[in-house]
Amino acid sequence: MPGATRGRANTDADSGDARARLVAAAVEFFARKGFHATTTRDIATAAHMSPAALYVHHPSKEDLLYIISRDGHQQTLRLVRGAVAVSPDPAVQLATIADRFAEHHATHHETARIVNYELTALSPDHLEEITAVRRAIEAEVRAVVERGVAAGIFDTPDIAMTTMALLSLGVDVSRWYRDDGTWTPERIGTYYRSLALRIVGSRAS
Repeated sequence: MPGATRGRANTDADSGDARARLVAAAVEFFARKGFHATTTRDIATAAHMSPAALYVHHPSKEDLLYIISRDGHQQTLRLVRGAVAVSPDPAVQLATIADRFAEHHATHHETARIVNYELTALSPDHLEEITAVRRAIEAEVRAVVERGVAAGIFDTPDIAMTTMALLSLGVDVSRWYRDDGTWTPERIGTYYRSLALRIVGSRAS
């Protein structure tokens, strides 16, 4: 029946809106108070729902953290892969990764802090899944550094450690960035672009 179909569509939309509001509220409180200090009541109240209603959409507070972390890491992986695809030149690839990675961690600093600094609060199964995505991100960046060294464009004695340094540098932006600070995300991205090339000892012209 057409009427029943419309009712089901509205129910699905309402359910999706409720889930989105819960995730947004969780981001707000996890970023402000930390995962462990945040209560389900905090999240539900901010989403204009009852604490009991939260469990209709999510089995636990940890499930919200997992969704935030999963989506954040998958977005970062897409960002890195997109940066690699812009050029076959390792120097351009690395500069683009550093630029977009740092800008992203500044623009989305609240979510990025949760994604990177609340990992230990995930369940073992969820942590294993997220760790696999983190390894994929690391592998993409390491491959760029490896290609640059092999081509004689980069000069770094330890590719693995250099890769971790590059990633850590970008991730840490989310820890110290503030919306009312002097530097814009775009300015940070541009600076990190040149900084990354210096870290790998780039000989590109």
